[in-house]
Formats: sequence, structure tokens, C-alpha cells
Amino acid sequence: MTKSTSKSIDHAAPIFRAFVIHPVRPTRGQSALEARDPKARLEEAVGLAIALDLEVVETTIAPLRLVTPATLFGKGKIEEFAALCEVEKIDVAVFDDQLTPVQQRNLEKALNVKVVDRTGLILEIFARRARTREGKLQVELARLDYERSRLVRTWTHLERQRGGTGNTGGPGETQIELDRRLIAGTIGKLKRELEEVRRTRTLHRSARKKVPYPTVALVGYTNAGKSTLFNRLTNATVVAQDMLFATLDPTLRTVKLPDGRPAILSDTVGFISDLPHELVEAFRATLEEVQEADVVLHVRDVANPDTDSQARDVQKVLAELKVLGDDGEAEGGKTLIEVWNKIDLVDGEAREILEGQARRLGASAVSAVTGEGCAELLKRVGGLIDDTPPVAVRLAASDGEALAWIYRNGRVESREDEAEGGVRLVARLDAQALGRFERQFPDVWVMATGD
Repeated sequence: MTKSTSKSIDHAAPIFRAFVIHPVRPTRGQSALEARDPKARLEEAVGLAIALDLEVVETTIAPLRLVTPATLFGKGKIEEFAALCEVEKIDVAVFDDQLTPVQQRNLEKALNVKVVDRTGLILEIFARRARTREGKLQVELARLDYERSRLVRTWTHLERQRGGTGNTGGPGETQIELDRRLIAGTIGKLKRELEEVRRTRTLHRSARKKVPYPTVALVGYTNAGKSTLFNRLTNATVVAQDMLFATLDPTLRTVKLPDGRPAILSDTVGFISDLPHELVEAFRATLEEVQEADVVLHVRDVANPDTDSQARDVQKVLAELKVLGDDGEAEGGKTLIEVWNKIDLVDGEAREILEGQARRLGASAVSAVTGEGCAELLKRVGGLIDDTPPVAVRLAASDGEALAWIYRNGRVESREDEAEGGVRLVARLDAQALGRFERQFPDVWVMATGD
């Protein structure tokens, strides 16, 4: 009997060695405050590469004095990059910038490695992380829209296909034209499917409005701690990792406010600087949850030295979604609260200064990890969305059933017990509950307080 000599097959995905390059463009027309810190941008680009399971072996910050249309950088810099790629056996060069199709093609030829720009990197991460059908549709739409202009990289080697039959007929479509037509057809199909998703989501929102639950949406820069805060407030177990774009698909849960009322809390995809336009468009259906929310919580990582720049990037996207106006104020009757998260990572005097700034600016300083400030945040949210007018109710000693009903279905703000056994209450009942109470207990004295 012979022994088997077969070897086990390694199915693990290969590890690609990456070189991350952050080009620093001239900051014409941009104030020093608005300009992003190149080190922070490089660190973020490295985080994106790691999120794509790339092994980052080299990084560099490369100032750009003049943009070369063909390759972005000049000849000398390209030769320097090419030599490093050869020595370090680089598989992928990541350019933390938006490259044109021609620049991407020329850089791949010059460096002899795969070249990925910032938009392509983010799209690939989204494609891997999307879990729901809606998320996958949105990512596929964004990816096709991005790749449509880059088909030149794939089909430059093919000549024009001959049209007609036999030896007659002029030149036919090029392969690239055929592919563009196919992609256009696929994009049209995906848009129709997403429109159906949007219609379904609108129906769900309409159904939720019939049960008048207020809605609260979490927004913020990627990795600001939104999912951790979501879990803390709702006792849910949404995936929360120290990783860029850990959450892609929107999640909705019920959260109980301090006075016992339920509200709906939604966790959304994180934003990022230079968020690809294709993604903003594709995720518009998902981001409608933010547009429809009563309260928007802008979660910020205040332990990050680049927090102010990140906040400006989020505000730009919110303005594009018409959640913020040109003056930076919330529109459509919404309330926006800045939530300064990760205060547990700030120590001593710096933390005291930070908490003082939060009080002056009307922000809420919290730690989603330790729970500090979260109860106060919920109380604040509850006060902002409590638009039910209070009513005064006088109950006789024999109205115990009515008293219990109010406690079950309303929110009692004050109570005064009378000597003869009667009770005076100030309570909040929404319109439906108040109507039911008056029908069920017509003899009970109820009067609006005028707040």
C-alpha cells in the first residue's frame, strides 16, 4: 500500500507589496487652515491600503511643483519611483490622488507595476465590504461609472473590428466602443434596480412615520467611532473595528430615550476627504436616511490631530446632500449636533480644554468605548425631538385606570398628589394617544398648558 504524496493546496489570497505615494499639490487659493496635513493624508492612504489587505512596504510624500499631464510627476521623479519599485519588488503603486486614465496607463508602463489611484482604492474597498443587495448594487454602479472612462487601458491593443459581411462594408465598432455600450446598458439596468430600492426605502419610511417615532442619523468621517457609538446607544452588535470603512451598509435600530420613548437610530457609511463623486451619487439612496432624519449627529474623532479638516470634509458632503445650507446651518427643520468622540484618548489639561470648547460651541463630548457622556447625549436628543405639547390632567381618586394608562402611553413631567386622593399631572401625549385617551376616559379633565 503506497502512501499518498499529495500536498495540501494553499488557498490563501496572495499578499501584494504596496508603495503608497501622497502627491502634495500646490495649495493655490487655499488657506493654511483648509490645507490638509500631508502626514495625516499619507497615514490615511496607508490605512486605505491596509483595509484592502495590501502590505505597505514603502511610503513617501512627494511635493508637486508642476503637474505633468502624461504622468503627474516629472521624468526624474518617475525614474526614482521605478527604481524603488524594482528594488523593493513592489506589486502595487498607490497614488493618493485622482489620476486620469492616461496618467494611470503611462504610470503602469513606466513603473512596471499595477497602479491604483485614490478613487479606485476606495471603490475596491467598498466592493469587498458591501453585504446587502442594495450596497452591492450601489458599489457596482459606482465602479462601472469609474471604469467607463478607463477602458482605454484594457483595449488599446485591439484594432478596429471589421463590420459588414464578406469583403464589403466599412470599419466597424472598435472593441472599446462595444464595451462602452455594454457598460452603458449595465449602468442603466443598475439605476433602474436602485430606483426600485429607493422606492421600497421610501415606503418603509412612510410606514415608520405612521408610528410617529423620531429618527436620528449618525454621520461622520470614516473611523470616527460611529458604529461603536451606535452599539453603545442601542445595545446592538454592529461590526465596529479600528479600520477605515468598517461599515458600508446602513443599519437601523430602535433606541430608548431617557423618558422611555423609542426613537430610530441609523448608522451610515463614513465619509472621507475627496470622496469619489461616483460614490456620492451611487449612495444617494442610502444617504436619504440622513436627509429624512429629525436629528443628525455628526460624530468626530477629536483625538485625531486632523479632526478639523475631517469635519470640513463631512460638512461638504452634508451640504451636497442639502442637509446643511451655505451658511453651515442645518436645513429643513433638522437639528445637527456635533458629537466629539474618543475623549478617553485625550488626557490631562488637553482634555479639560477640549471639554470647555465643546460646552462653548454646543457640542457633546463623549466616549463611545467607556460610555462617558452618552447618557447626557441621549437626554439632549430627547429634549430636541420632544415636540409634543404638554397637557394638564386632573384625576379623581377613582381614576386609577386612567392614571395607569397615562404612565403607559405618555410621558409624565410632573405630578402633584392632592389630600383627598386626587392627582394633578403635566404629561406629554402625542396626538394619537391624546385622542385615544379622551375617547376612553371622556370624564377626565384635560387641558392644554400652553407649555
